[in-house]
Amino acid sequence: MNTQDILNLDNRYLLLTPGPLSTSAGVRRAMQKDWCTWDQEYNDLVQNIRQRLVQLATAQTEKYTAVLMQGSGSFSVESVLGSVIAKHEKLLIIHNGAYGTRMLNMARCLNIEVVELAYPETSTPDLNEIKNALMDEKISHVACVHCETTTGILNPIQDIGRLVKAAGKIWIVDAMSSFGGVPMDIAELEIDFLISSANKCIQGVPGFGFVLAKRDRLAQCKGLARSVSLDLYDQWHTMEHHHGKWRFTSPTHVVRAFYQALLELEKEGGIAARHRRYLNNQQTLSKGMTSLGFELVLDNQCSQSPIITTFLYPTSSKFDFQQFYEKLKQAGYVIYPGKVTDLNCFRIGNIGEVYLKDIEGLLLAVTDYCHTYLHLNSIST
Repeated sequence: MNTQDILNLDNRYLLLTPGPLSTSAGVRRAMQKDWCTWDQEYNDLVQNIRQRLVQLATAQTEKYTAVLMQGSGSFSVESVLGSVIAKHEKLLIIHNGAYGTRMLNMARCLNIEVVELAYPETSTPDLNEIKNALMDEKISHVACVHCETTTGILNPIQDIGRLVKAAGKIWIVDAMSSFGGVPMDIAELEIDFLISSANKCIQGVPGFGFVLAKRDRLAQCKGLARSVSLDLYDQWHTMEHHHGKWRFTSPTHVVRAFYQALLELEKEGGIAARHRRYLNNQQTLSKGMTSLGFELVLDNQCSQSPIITTFLYPTSSKFDFQQFYEKLKQAGYVIYPGKVTDLNCFRIGNIGEVYLKDIEGLLLAVTDYCHTYLHLNSIST
């Protein structure tokens, strides 16, 4: 690919991935103006974003605050783990995929005392085991991923949260790929710290993540941070007392695009309406792919999210994922490789500026690939 090919914006393709994802023309246009981080207009925008995020998260808005943090979503996860757990406290991480494992690696790197409950990537956590683990009085915090995009599984954070709060622990939820696309009230779920990112279901672009935190919990975190740049308390305190000011240079274009994405979410009808669109995308995709002979990785015992769907490679020896990927990309669709440890699989995202017609177009492209390169009307044989 030469430079001209890269610069040719007419050759756009649809990102069927769990973020970065395909954005609207309005979100992209919002990045065409430069902003000054000290300007009051810009800082007013930041404050508006923070307020809107809390309103999206809960009806009990007085209990929560929003903190924006530079970097990818993982930066915000590490910011929480490194800023809210004291040196004498202990963390339980419940995980069944790559992103829960990433939290585990962060905690160990930060020298946090950690215990894990690990489950297969295609299984939901065992509530009885969690209940027993929480009997450890040294455990002060519990963390889990809501939508684990390794497979697309939706973990039962409501049931886990009840156990966590009954045991008197602080509840941390990585809702990176679910917040904004799956209805929830974080106050009703008793979540103390929820983490997400600009480039997921809100449908902004990459550049910052955000944390929705109980005000009283966050106020107790002063001086706990293991990092200067990722000090969640200090970032919040500066935004609170300096009217939206970030401590260090913020991704101004990304912030403005995110504000536009929030307006578009509201125009669509809010999270409930977006969830219906994503769910329709996912169900149409699953039905179409299984009719072509592809098998779903998650069985009926697991809760399939509307965010991303994982499929097994077909049994045909003629199937080559890289060829499949390239042919779909040529047709205008980019999918994801698999992440499940011991399965040959691939993933297709259902979120972003993606509608039913797009899923139907993808299915036509998959059908064409199956007929042309596998020479089969059904690839399951």
